Amino acid sequence: MTQRSILITGCSSGIGYDAATTLHAQGWQVFATCRQQADCLRLQSEGLNSFVLDYASSTSVLNGAQHVLSETNGKLDALFNNGAYGIPGLVEDLPRDALRAIFETNFFGQFELINALIPAMKENKRGYIVNCSSVLGFCVLPNRGAYNATKFAMEGLSDTLRLELRDTNIHTVLIEPGPIGTKIRVNSQPHFEKWIDVENSSNKEHYQKNVIPRLYETDGKKDRFELPSSAVTQVLLKALNSQRPKPRYYVTTPTRIAGVLKRLLSTRQLDNVLSRK
Repeated sequence: MTQRSILITGCSSGIGYDAATTLHAQGWQVFATCRQQADCLRLQSEGLNSFVLDYASSTSVLNGAQHVLSETNGKLDALFNNGAYGIPGLVEDLPRDALRAIFETNFFGQFELINALIPAMKENKRGYIVNCSSVLGFCVLPNRGAYNATKFAMEGLSDTLRLELRDTNIHTVLIEPGPIGTKIRVNSQPHFEKWIDVENSSNKEHYQKNVIPRLYETDGKKDRFELPSSAVTQVLLKALNSQRPKPRYYVTTPTRIAGVLKRLLSTRQLDNVLSRK
């Protein structure tokens, strides 16, 4: 069989790293990208084909797409859009520039990358576009407004893309994890510190009580129902090995519960559930 190829973003740790190493071990030609060169060098030392791809830079995105198409002779089989970050904070405390910055990485860059690869997939009459969304892409929680918004946007554009490509053999898939053991909290800390002015916020007490302890906790205690990153990789492989993958794949019990509640409850009833401490 011809070796299958995949471009995976956000591979420095967590979901992206697990997906890259697992698929590489299974014989895939994996392009494992990171935002920082130091992380790419570490992955290269582990035998992975890794290079910098920063969603916030169009130049980086387009150069990355061109690189993988060149390396695969224009026959890239799959894309796994995984890289993202959060800005913990209440909506009223999110500056416009904070929202602009997170959308550049979590949304605009991802779909610019997709659009750069679609022509080659159409030429090859096949392809998989897998976007890593979240339970927060269809069911929100407070203090995560910026992240919620980018994932809702991802879901909307992914659904549209799926309809627009339905007469092709290019599959658009959403993976929606709940709590996964990654470094997303640690990686969110500098963004929180940059954009949320806790000291001058009228919600200072809320941050001190409800946000900061969770964001900076160091006891290593897992969230309830938390699964390892490999749970996402298993679902990714299931989608990639299917000739007719599902439009959506839930990962973790909380995602499944949220999906049921979203269908069964009214908006006010669901608000009451999600607002419980």
